[in-house]
Amino acid sequence: MKLYYFPGACPLATHIVLEWIGKPYEAERLTREQTKEPAYLKLNPAGAVPTLVDGDFVLTQSAAILEYLAELHPEAKLMGDSVKARAETRRWLSMCNSDIHRTFGLVFGASYFAGGDDAIAQVLAKNGLVKLQSFFKIVNDRLKGRDWLTGHRSVADSYLFVLLSWADAKKLDLSGMDDLRRFQKKMSQDKGVQAALKAQGLI
Repeated sequence: MKLYYFPGACPLATHIVLEWIGKPYEAERLTREQTKEPAYLKLNPAGAVPTLVDGDFVLTQSAAILEYLAELHPEAKLMGDSVKARAETRRWLSMCNSDIHRTFGLVFGASYFAGGDDAIAQVLAKNGLVKLQSFFKIVNDRLKGRDWLTGHRSVADSYLFVLLSWADAKKLDLSGMDDLRRFQKKMSQDKGVQAALKAQGLI
């Protein structure tokens, strides 16, 4: 099994989960230029990361990869033991992927989406950060009285940890969101998280 990634990007969530599972895997760091080369585009036509290769099976998109790994290794208990528990995991995984990550895309890519117009880009980035605060407030409220988003460690937690690192990189004001910070501290001390961060040269 092989994971293609950029350091600190969304594949870090998969990298963490691979460490939690504890099975052998490879991880290959790419440059943005390499993701546009023909050989890689055969694996991932979007020219993006992550890409997971498991034998002759190639999978892209973070949420799909995370769920695949969780289902492939039920012993790791990263999805939930019941239909409702798995639905909760998918709920928070979807929030991380479809709401928070998507909005970060507007912030990081503001100039692109604004067509190079700096004034529009500033508005996009500013409004994106405000929207992100509202999403993180929802997650903070969810974490009150909980160590994990779903009540048990899941693939959604690894994704949230990565998103919080992006929030810090953009200096997003998360003041008062103490449960998010508690979660972030707990995750940063996790052995699997530390191993993934070290492998990507982030610590």
